[in-house]
Parts: sequence; structure tokens; C-alpha cells
Amino acid sequence: MPLLPSGDPPTRPSALPVLDERLRGTRFVTLQPKSVLNSPEQTGMDFWSLNPYVGCEFGCTYCYARYTHRYVVERARDAGTLSDREFSDYRGAHGWEAFEQRIFVKQQIQDALEHDLRRYFRRPEAAGSSDAIVIGTATDPYQPGERRFKITRAVLARLARCEGLSIGLITKSPLVTRDIDLFTEIQRRNDLEIHISLMTLDVALIRRLEARSPMPAVRLRALERLTAAGVNAGLIVAPVLPGITDAVERLDALFQAARGAGARFLSASPLRLYPGIRDRFLPVLDEHFPQLSARYRRAYADRGAAPREYTRALARRVKRLQLKYNFATREMRDRYERRQPRPQGELELTVPLSP
Repeated sequence: MPLLPSGDPPTRPSALPVLDERLRGTRFVTLQPKSVLNSPEQTGMDFWSLNPYVGCEFGCTYCYARYTHRYVVERARDAGTLSDREFSDYRGAHGWEAFEQRIFVKQQIQDALEHDLRRYFRRPEAAGSSDAIVIGTATDPYQPGERRFKITRAVLARLARCEGLSIGLITKSPLVTRDIDLFTEIQRRNDLEIHISLMTLDVALIRRLEARSPMPAVRLRALERLTAAGVNAGLIVAPVLPGITDAVERLDALFQAARGAGARFLSASPLRLYPGIRDRFLPVLDEHFPQLSARYRRAYADRGAAPREYTRALARRVKRLQLKYNFATREMRDRYERRQPRPQGELELTVPLSP
């Protein structure tokens, strides 16, 4: 007998090939980028940015970059790459859940980066001040998938052929030490700053707010390995959470640990709570810190940045600790300071993509 027709509409193969899936439901999907290097004019930041992935498996509750994932998913739907059913899955019920469960992997990133570097070196503002390239501004470039996909390593190998660049990288992951060979090569002819991100030494607090991120001791060991190898690395304390991680004793412990790990620099900045993050972070705050809920909602009621008075007070506290532990008294805007001459182009160096 012939099979009865199904009542469900026919499904078409997804235009986004799945590369891998985790038992806990995380899915890694191919994204073929046309461009990967974002200018300050595109992002509003004071440097160029590059993110090898869209979405992050660490899934930090306060992460300000969740909107970037939503933007990519909506563009894919508008372009017909995602069906309505797939769009619902890749977006999540509230527009933020899939950020940590549907990770876009920018495969074949070399072609897009090659094109963007030509644009970067030709830009008319080459003599200006906003020419640092920072990797990992929206998602962690060393999140667990990087161990397999090696997209970040491919980017670093390409940048190692350049000279006169100012390059920054931000990560929570000890996997960063895998690429010490490339960092060493890069900083021979370029300025390089590796920022290990750590908001607290409190393991219980990390588990509440960064459920799948590496533990503090692991990050500090990674920092120590980098600096012992001669890599210019330090600690970025971000975000500082008002009333939770901003106490002098908590910050002092971080500064002391950073000094013990050989950090070359340390900077800190307060929480940014943009509309796209509130739906994720505020329920966590309500659950674990209900006494602060009303204060946060008032402080961030009409802004994404922390109140100006709080930001200034925190900066004074950080400066005192920088002086105490003999760190340069620089602010967040002073990161990626240039020491090398302006970009001169690239060198023909052969750098392996593996181990």
C-alpha cells in the first residue's frame, strides 16, 4: 500500500551545514563570511575588531554581545538562508538563548581576512589613532570549539606576516597558551596585548554568572604561562558588577593575583547593561542578589553604560590599586597603545597552523 502523505510541510536541507553538536545541545554551524574585520565606523568602538565566531559557548549571563548573534540570525532569515522553523531555533524564545547554543563558525576565514587587510592597509585614515585590531570583542576566540576548528589560529598566522600593527586579544580560556608560538612571532614586529578576562576569584560567583567558563585558577595559570614565555599579557577585570565584585577587598585580591602571575598590565571597567542583555542578566540578579534588583533597574533605567558617578568612583579605586601593585595607571581607553611604527604592510613568513 502506498504511504499516506504526511500532514507536515516538506522540509528543505538547511543552508547552514552543521559541523558538530555537543551532548548538551550546542550546535556549531558553518558561516561563510564576506568580511571579518570591522572598522570603528561600523561598530562605534575606538579600534578595529575581529571575531572568529558568532555566539559563545561560555554563555556569560552579562555578555553585551548577545545582540550580534541575533543580528546574524535575522540577516540569515531575511536572506532566505533560514526557514521560519530554523529561525525560531537559531534565535531562541527571547532572542538571546541561542547565543550560547548555536555557534556560527567562520570557516574559510582566510579569504575574507585577506580582502579586509587590503582594505585596512589602503584606508585613508591610516595615519590616525584608531587602527588597533582587537580579536574577541564579541565572543571568546578560544571558546571550546576553537580546539577543533582552529579559526583563531588561522587568523593569528595571517597577522604574523604583517608588521607595524597594534593587535589585541581578549579571552577567558587557557587554550590561548596553545598559540604562544604565534604570539612570539607576531610581537617581533607588531605591538601585542593579550588580555585574560577575569571578574572575580570567587568560584561560586563564577559558577552563578559564567556557568561554563574556565575557573579563576586556570585563567591565572594561563596568564603566568604567557608572561613566562615573554608574551605581553595582562588581566582585564570586566565587567565589574556594582555591589557584587567592586568591593576593595575583592578587587585587591584580583590585583594581587595578577601581580603574582606576572601580569604586565591590568585594567577594569563596569558592567554595561544594554537592552539585549537585560532579559538574560536581570533574572539571574533577581535570583541570586534580590537585594540589588531595584538598584540595578534604577541605575540602568535609561542607559546601557554604568552611571557616570559610579564609573568615576570605580576608576579612582582601580587607580589606587594600580599604584599599590606597581601597574601603569592607565584606563580602558588607553589599551592597545602603539609602540611600533605605523603599519608598513606584510612580510612573507611561513608560520604553521598546527600543532
